[in-house]
Amino acid sequence: MNVLAGANAGSYSSMLLIVVMIVAMYFLMIRPQRKQQKKHQDTLSQLKKGDHVVTIGRLHGVIDEINNEAKTVTLDCDGIYLVFDLNAIGSVTQRSAASEVTAAASTETKPAEDDKADTTEATPSDAATDDSKDDTKADK
Repeated sequence: MNVLAGANAGSYSSMLLIVVMIVAMYFLMIRPQRKQQKKHQDTLSQLKKGDHVVTIGRLHGVIDEINNEAKTVTLDCDGIYLVFDLNAIGSVTQRSAASEVTAAASTETKPAEDDKADTTEATPSDAATDDSKDDTKADK
């Protein structure tokens, strides 16, 4: 009977080892891949006309048109217009000016006028007056 109990315990430990390997595979492979896919989808959803992009085939171009229904993008590659699937966009190298302006406006907290009001400079006549006062104190 003890032989059967020992064999039963061995099968449980091997099953536990398989479960641990599956959990480790999830955390080491599947989860990071899903994060990367989500980041890529966020990048694709923020694309705008005028963005400079690089395709997965390393073709550089500027977005001319985005068709969200057909999930296609038209790139202007030095006067040649090419239509690609949205998933063919590998990376965004430079955002369009309109995107940069909205990003800069949202991060700006103080108007420029407040910065100018805080700084005051002494006029040359004030500096001369201050120097003469210091000389008179030293003489006394």
